[in-house]
Amino acid sequence: MRSLSRAIDRFCLKHRRFGLPRLMTYIVFVSAAVFVISLMDETRTLLDFLSFHPYLIIHHGQLWRLVTWVFLPVNSQLIFVAITLYFYYFIGSTLEREWGAGKFTIYYLFGVALNIVYGFAVWFLLGLAVPVIPNFLNLSMFFAFAVLFPDQIVRLFFVLPIKVKWLALVNAAYFAFAIVSGLVTGRAVLALLPLVALLNFFIVCGDDALSYLRPLKVRASPQTINFKKAAKQARRDQDSKHYRHKCAICGKTDSEFPDLEFRYCSRCEGYHCYCIDHINNHMHLK
Repeated sequence: MRSLSRAIDRFCLKHRRFGLPRLMTYIVFVSAAVFVISLMDETRTLLDFLSFHPYLIIHHGQLWRLVTWVFLPVNSQLIFVAITLYFYYFIGSTLEREWGAGKFTIYYLFGVALNIVYGFAVWFLLGLAVPVIPNFLNLSMFFAFAVLFPDQIVRLFFVLPIKVKWLALVNAAYFAFAIVSGLVTGRAVLALLPLVALLNFFIVCGDDALSYLRPLKVRASPQTINFKKAAKQARRDQDSKHYRHKCAICGKTDSEFPDLEFRYCSRCEGYHCYCIDHINNHMHLK
């Protein structure tokens, strides 16, 4: 997981123009248009026309179904859909600002691809058309948001203040309920849909998420470094050497290692630079 996540980061650094800016804005806008039109379509012709169906894609060449299922509404209630789409827009736009358009585009398109692969796999193996919907894919973004901003306060239903990490637990409970209910009712293919969305999350953000589960192990490691001393030493060394970036852990600089990638940690207080080998493997300064 860590190697793949780093490969994605390196790709985005080398291809800074890759990605679709404001991707979530377009998805929300089209989803809202589909919902409004579907309200006037009592025969559900539009929704059937946009849904994912492997047989129609392969035998009738309806390739648009590979993409259009992303815009299907998950509910028929106007207020619920409006709140949901605003939630998706807020989370997606925040992740894009934090990661950049390239990494967010990879995250979302990779999730779309995983759902498509799973839908085709079930159809080829079992002959079943899985009702692939964007619900779990979009909700998986909230786990990534919670990893980046666990203590941020949001207002539930625009009224109740609550920390993001507690909402993430509620989201996890919903995923667990969907999995268990699918297994209990004998619909295992539906129970795996949340896991497909979680696979996307763990591939891109799994290392950061697992870091919350092993804080004691990190503190007890004999390789743990006093990061405050390292940061002070880095500031002292910067006065005597010419470089732009220096890792606060190993001391490598961009002048000594011009091909090495450097990052600034958004979860450390202040501006602390780390090389690619330590950006995901250090204790955060508070």
